[in-house]
Amino acid sequence: MPVGGLLPLFSSPAGSGLGGGLGGGLGGGGRKGSGPSAFRLTEKFVLLLVFSAFITLCFGAIFFLPDSSKLLSGVLFHSSPALQSATEHKPGPGGRAEDAAEARARRGEEGAPGDPAVPLEDNLARIRENHERALREAKDTLQKLPEEIQRDILLEKEKVAQNQLRDKAAFRGLPPVDFVPPIGAVGRVPADAAICKKREKIKEMMKHAWYNYKHYAWGLNELKPVSKEGHSSSLFGSIKGATIVDALDTLFIMEMKEEFEEAKSWVEENLDFNVNAEVSVFEVNIRFVGGLLSAYYLSGEEIFREKAVELGVKLLPAFHTPSGIPWALLNIKSGIGRNWPWASGGSSILAEFGTLHLEFIHLSHLSGNPIFAEKVMNIRTVLNNLQKPQGLYPNYLNPSSGQWGQYHVSVGGLGDSFYEYLLKAWLMSDKTDLEAKKMYFDAVQAIETHLIRKSSRGLTYIAEWKGGLLEHKMGHLTCFAGGMFALGADDAPKGRTQHYLQLGAEIARTCHESYNRTFVKLGPEAFRFDGGVEAIATRQNEKYYILRPEVVETYMYMWRLTHDPKYRKWAWEAVEALEKHCRVTGGYSGLRDVYLRQDSYDDVQQSFFLAETLKYLYLIFSDDDLLPLEHWIFNTEAHLLPILSTNRKEVGVDE
Repeated sequence: MPVGGLLPLFSSPAGSGLGGGLGGGLGGGGRKGSGPSAFRLTEKFVLLLVFSAFITLCFGAIFFLPDSSKLLSGVLFHSSPALQSATEHKPGPGGRAEDAAEARARRGEEGAPGDPAVPLEDNLARIRENHERALREAKDTLQKLPEEIQRDILLEKEKVAQNQLRDKAAFRGLPPVDFVPPIGAVGRVPADAAICKKREKIKEMMKHAWYNYKHYAWGLNELKPVSKEGHSSSLFGSIKGATIVDALDTLFIMEMKEEFEEAKSWVEENLDFNVNAEVSVFEVNIRFVGGLLSAYYLSGEEIFREKAVELGVKLLPAFHTPSGIPWALLNIKSGIGRNWPWASGGSSILAEFGTLHLEFIHLSHLSGNPIFAEKVMNIRTVLNNLQKPQGLYPNYLNPSSGQWGQYHVSVGGLGDSFYEYLLKAWLMSDKTDLEAKKMYFDAVQAIETHLIRKSSRGLTYIAEWKGGLLEHKMGHLTCFAGGMFALGADDAPKGRTQHYLQLGAEIARTCHESYNRTFVKLGPEAFRFDGGVEAIATRQNEKYYILRPEVVETYMYMWRLTHDPKYRKWAWEAVEALEKHCRVTGGYSGLRDVYLRQDSYDDVQQSFFLAETLKYLYLIFSDDDLLPLEHWIFNTEAHLLPILSTNRKEVGVDE
């Protein structure tokens, strides 16, 4: 803070004191204060330094400590009843239902994160207590000598190294496992000739994507289909071959046997995790661990099990945090982790640490070591011990304090697959994991109450909370939820099965509209329901399409569960749009703007296009005996994991 900004706090009307004295001393024309209250110049500087240090300490505590956002949450999401309007806002004859909800959100009433029933004075007392604790922690840190700080760093490094040795010591070799031939890994040819022809077309699309990747980017992570060269994302550090691992199970179920064998050979000879690189724990888990597990369960090839467990061990240091909530980023050589710099107060992301459960349960199953399952079950323990605002799960959780960060709630980006994995943990356990079931349906009930809205023209959408306000925006990522609601419908509370099937159908319709209202008939990254628009992207940075799968994923589940022919019709519309606007000679490219008449390519063929988008499309035009849902679940990258039916012991839940 500039010195001049502090001076008025110490000045007097006569110009005496620190302000007047300092001005006189520096300017030469000022008059030094007289009387016993006057300070000497050195004392003034000492006071100035003390005050500056205090201000720095306060600002540091508020803005830089990991759980500082928690200190402000009570201010942002709890308002005094005296400040609230005495009258309830209600939409007029032509008003939208969500207008009233948005007004309530602005006032901190029903539907806003936070608990309005808690008295304001209790919230303020809690804020003061947290603030004082933060100040004490900051003061202790500032008082440390450089030698002490260096010692703490060395101790932390030593602790990380010891943890790595402990994790690796648990694995002296994998136990023998009896491979069980998979059910429905290869299905019948559809009897309907028209459907069979469409399925073959999707297989041809897979061949086009795969052969161009092989020709121009073999061994690299992804393909740039316009430039016809390799593309590597920083998400994987220096681990290579994301497209190869991501495509393994798609190649297998499409019976592309030769291509599967060449992919397996590359994994055996070239897939190397001994790299000094920082990776996204979430992305590496869902793509590499998930892809390898799926390839093992389909083929029985031992190399896939070995590689999956090897990588799982290397990810374990990410959990070495005070709370056990893993870091988002991990250097897999040093074992040192951190979180995304942009994440609220150094927090971990709900959709990232909440999307490890399925793969880690299977890692314990295949390795015979419970450590993987213990890590993800601890995440549940932490979450269950936290108070959920209005039953909602904020997207940010600080791994050091074990407390929520910023109250931003979303079923799209940052939150999406956490909810998906609650449901699928219940299903994957052969419906014995009662805790996962309860967490899922409790969360869905809160989502329905506070986030799901209907537009004035009848489109159902899932909004987001940002900064305590309801934002009437729905992301492409959120479109997976239609399939999720339908998939969980059979196990819904009594009398709610048809309701959740209908909710899934409504979300599918909304997402189809987001596609149908673009020029290319492929949906934008996000679309809005405000300012007189519905299911349309209004911001330039939301108009792109990167070959995402979530809409066709919902079509796939809705087709399997209802056999309504419109889902095959909508899926074929997506196939035609991909062929017309995304196919280039070197593969398939995303688009920068789905509303433009002239295609504007982003020049990236995402690995998930082969893992998810084409797989879901292929399944829509296949018979239900291919990967039957009663035997398989899909991870969030569409990798196949079998339902574990060997242990019928139920996982309890506290009511």
